Amino acid sequence: MSDREFELLVDRARRIEMTPPEKEAQRRSFAYGNANIENSAVTREMVDKAAAELAEEESASSRSPDR
Repeated sequence: MSDREFELLVDRARRIEMTPPEKEAQRRSFAYGNANIENSAVTREMVDKAAAELAEEESASSRSPDR
């Protein structure tokens, strides 16, 4: 691949807008990759469970009358 071809691909990638589900999948993948480097016992299922719990807490707090 030439430098020019690479630059064109990078330029295209910069303009891609991810959907909310794509962003969430990317976020979980990033969290898994980083956590697994530090602790090989961390699984994707653990990350998915933690993300779901955090989303539920966030949703509950946004419905709270204190907010």
